[in-house]
Amino acid sequence: MRAVRVGDRGGQRRVRSLDGRVAVVTGAAGGVGRGIADVLAAEAAAVVVVDVDPAAAEAAAGAIGAAGGNAIAVAADVGQEGAFDPVVAACRDRWGRIDILAANAGVYPAAELADIDDVLFDRVMAINVRGAVRAMQACVPVMREHAYGRIVLTSSITGPLVGAPGYATYGASKAAMLGLMRSLALELAGDGITVNAVQPGNVRTPGFAEVPREWQEQLLRAIPVGRLAEPEDVGWAVRYLASEEAAYITGQTLVLDGGQVLPEA
Repeated sequence: MRAVRVGDRGGQRRVRSLDGRVAVVTGAAGGVGRGIADVLAAEAAAVVVVDVDPAAAEAAAGAIGAAGGNAIAVAADVGQEGAFDPVVAACRDRWGRIDILAANAGVYPAAELADIDDVLFDRVMAINVRGAVRAMQACVPVMREHAYGRIVLTSSITGPLVGAPGYATYGASKAAMLGLMRSLALELAGDGITVNAVQPGNVRTPGFAEVPREWQEQLLRAIPVGRLAEPEDVGWAVRYLASEEAAYITGQTLVLDGGQVLPEA
């Protein structure tokens, strides 16, 4: 992953609208979450790196700090009740506010229909969907205190737009997040809080590296721009929806898939 440095995008300095903002990013120790955390920190937001792996979270926060950003790590299992108590406490103690929530944490176990049992189904929903709900329930009261908030959910093209054999449970969880987004966007609009979602296609992450090589090549051929997304590509999309400039956008999704879902055949 390319290091993203404060104020740097393609070597050009530019105005940063996230100065003074505090961003909570879940699942932020690696993959897409790390890309989001890196970009928000590069845009001058203070970032709370939330991850189930304490050592990985500390390493990610340390790397952001070494690149010139401001980040702390908080270990939390989003699938557990009370997981966000230490997150909110850390934000209140250090900054007194939460402005941005990137609810990104998720799991994607593969299972065909006959193998989807209650344990698997409940785990996927607990982390991918209930984890996002827990994050919002914890962060929204703090956002309301300042009448300002930007919530960005990480959905996917898988589920809402396309499907893949073996990923029915994952797809169902990602589609569910869009239902949450629309209703909560209406519920929170009067509080100065927007709720939007990004829908990434295939992203170059450690998880993608585990996909069989033949399937990787097939997926790559299906992307018109000719490459996978990098985690930072998702980060820049989140950055826009998390900005002051996006104040009039709520209940919407931003697909970033390199044109993968466009062809008719």
